[in-house]
Amino acid sequence: MTTGRRAVLFATCIVDQLYPTVGLAAAELLEQHGVTVEVPSNLLCCGQMAFNAGFRDDAYTVAGRTLEVLRGKGDVVLPSGSCAAMIRHLYHELFAHTPFAGMAADLAHRTYELSEYLVDVLGVTDTGARFNGRVTYHDACHGLRFLGLGAQARTLLSHVRGAEVVPLPGCDQCCGFGGLFAVKQHSISAAMLDHKIKAIAATEADLVVTGDVSCMTQIAGGLSRRNSPIRARHLAEVLANMVDAR
Repeated sequence: MTTGRRAVLFATCIVDQLYPTVGLAAAELLEQHGVTVEVPSNLLCCGQMAFNAGFRDDAYTVAGRTLEVLRGKGDVVLPSGSCAAMIRHLYHELFAHTPFAGMAADLAHRTYELSEYLVDVLGVTDTGARFNGRVTYHDACHGLRFLGLGAQARTLLSHVRGAEVVPLPGCDQCCGFGGLFAVKQHSISAAMLDHKIKAIAATEADLVVTGDVSCMTQIAGGLSRRNSPIRARHLAEVLANMVDAR
C-alpha cells in the first residue's frame, strides 16, 4: 500500500532518550499505511521546555534550528500533542516579528499529532491491532486543549480487537506532570496525580493509554509506587501491537 505521502517523524526528546519503542511504533504505523517516513538525525527538540520555563532566547535558538531542519520536508508527524501544539500554536508567538515568522507559519500548517494524522489525514480507523484486556484512555492536556484531540484516539482504540474500552472518570483532568510544574510545584502535582490514579484504579483497566509519554511517565510512576497491576502505555504502542496482554 502506498499513499504517495512523505512525512518526517519528529520523535521528540523524551521518546528519543527514554522511550524509543514509541518512536518505532509510530514509524511502523505510518509505513504500514503507505507513508514514506524520514527521521532526520539532526532533528532534536521543539524548544517547548525552555519556552514554558520563560527562557525565550534559548527556545528561539532551539526552535530556529528545528525550523531549518524541517524546511521543505512536507508533513511533520509527532507522537505527542504537547510538542505538536508548541509548533502549531506557539511558534507564531515565539517567532513573531522575526525573519522566521513565515517559516514558522508554514511549518504550523503541515504539523500533525500522530492520531490526528492517522484518522484525519490518512483516513485510518483500524490498524489491525489486538489487545485482550480492558483499556481506558487519558487525554493529555495540550492535545486536548490546544489541538482538540480525543475523538481520534478513541476511534482507533475502538477498533482494537479483543479490547474492552472503558471510560476514565475525569479523563480530561490533568495528571499533574506539566513539565517543570511537577518539580517546582511538587505538592500540587502529587495531589493531582493521586486524584488521577484513583480514577484509573476505579476503571479496573489492564491498561491506561495516552498520547503523550510525559503523561505516561507521570501516571506510570504513580501506578508503580502504589504497586498497581495497571500499566501505562502510549497509544502508538497499542496500535502497533507492541503491548503484550499480560
